[in-house]
Amino acid sequence: MPPTLPKGASASSLSLKAVMTTNQSHPFLDPARPATDSRAPSSTMERRNFLNTLALGGAALASGCVSIPPTPSPRVKLGISTYSYWHFRTEKYPIERIIDHAAELGVEGVDILHRQMANETPEYVQRLKRHAFINGVDLIALSIHQDFVDPSAEIRQKNIEHTIGCIRLAHELGIPCIRLNSGRWNTIRSFDDLMAARGEEPVLPGHSEADGFQWCIDSIERCLPDAERYGVALALENHWGLTRTPEGLLRIVNAIDSDWLGVLMDTGNFLEDPYPKLEAIAPQTIFVQAKTYYGEGEWYTLDLDYRRVAEILRRVNYNGYVSLEMEGKDPAATAVPRSIAMLREAFRQG
Repeated sequence: MPPTLPKGASASSLSLKAVMTTNQSHPFLDPARPATDSRAPSSTMERRNFLNTLALGGAALASGCVSIPPTPSPRVKLGISTYSYWHFRTEKYPIERIIDHAAELGVEGVDILHRQMANETPEYVQRLKRHAFINGVDLIALSIHQDFVDPSAEIRQKNIEHTIGCIRLAHELGIPCIRLNSGRWNTIRSFDDLMAARGEEPVLPGHSEADGFQWCIDSIERCLPDAERYGVALALENHWGLTRTPEGLLRIVNAIDSDWLGVLMDTGNFLEDPYPKLEAIAPQTIFVQAKTYYGEGEWYTLDLDYRRVAEILRRVNYNGYVSLEMEGKDPAATAVPRSIAMLREAFRQG
């Protein structure tokens, strides 16, 4: 006999209450909670499984079976960043062709580098979206460039406006996530020189690290209303500048109380002792970019153990995308399929 529901309650309302209760401590819902909080994310219902669990719970209660199936083991979907085919050193590689390559390789998504787009006209944007759809490929992220670390309020405002414009562009493309940078001091002008310095640069004279962090935090907060309005999550990358360390990245993310800000884990941007640093940011990660370096890297080469990376993500029940960023000098025509095969094997066994 089906269980008796409380007066005025429905199966769907009970399942929703159950799901919401189990989601209260998820790190993406509470970015202010430090990544090292003792409440392990694996002990809570993942936000990413919310809709599936809601549907299963409602159906189970309606049929008289009140036990909700256990959360399935986490799995990831693979993507390809368009950057894998263009490292800023040659003519832009068409995004339409990368969508074709992803479909041929059976890869679920394409992560678009904003600067690689031919233009932002409505015709081009809608053509990209249609081309992805008819090839069964999702457009999964828009990786943008902006810099909030500048003493000039006018320059910061221009970068805020650029970011908001990219949020709206992502919405037009049907993309649910954009990659953010914190920005950097730009006391080393050349990116090649910055890489030779292992990503470290002096603070701008007359200012402090605290100034840079406050500028960045204030600027991101200005972008969040549009992120929520358009349904586009902001993923702050462990990139160069303020976010080159886990402590710097989490200092920004933990200072902002918003469901629409999370972490983008770039596996290749912690140049020394990467695995403990990846572990530190994993609980708040909502998107992953996975570097490979076949033929040696454009600026440096890391020997990354992707089974170990997969295990780090598995422990925090990461269910999102892992987007390939092939940064090696080998031709993308061979290095991208080789990278995808390696990532498939690593995450299958991870």
